Amino acid sequence: MDLRKLKKLIELVEEYNIAELEITEGEEKVRINKSGYSSQNYAALPQFYQAGAAPTANVPASTTETAPTGTEAKLSLPEGHIVKSPMVGTFYRASAPGAKPFVETGQTVKVGDTLCIIEAMKLLNEIEADKAGVIKAILLENGQPVEYGEPLFVIG
Repeated sequence: MDLRKLKKLIELVEEYNIAELEITEGEEKVRINKSGYSSQNYAALPQFYQAGAAPTANVPASTTETAPTGTEAKLSLPEGHIVKSPMVGTFYRASAPGAKPFVETGQTVKVGDTLCIIEAMKLLNEIEADKAGVIKAILLENGQPVEYGEPLFVIG
């Protein structure tokens, strides 16, 4: 299943407020569970996806400038521009294990600066700042699974 199909499925789940969707296409199987994180889902990810020949893509970050609501409000996020994950995958702060992280809390960033990498379907997708400012908070740890729409950074 290619990245475009997966993104379209995620958009449909969001648009029609579907709690869970499972699709089987040949030997490939994808399950999208909007209700929350399940370690069982993430443990099974390698069997869902196969390595593709597509190159690494730069994906602009999805964001919101409104006050956090729902789950986000419970996290007590600092005020500022929230950078959210545009996809499901694994969050990495640096380009390689042991390498210097792309950004640190308190660092000033410009539009287009790489904030992190999200690995999805064996592709490394650079997430770039879409707003200039200072990194107020980094909301995930290196190697942590991330869901579509999950807050990643707060830029002030």
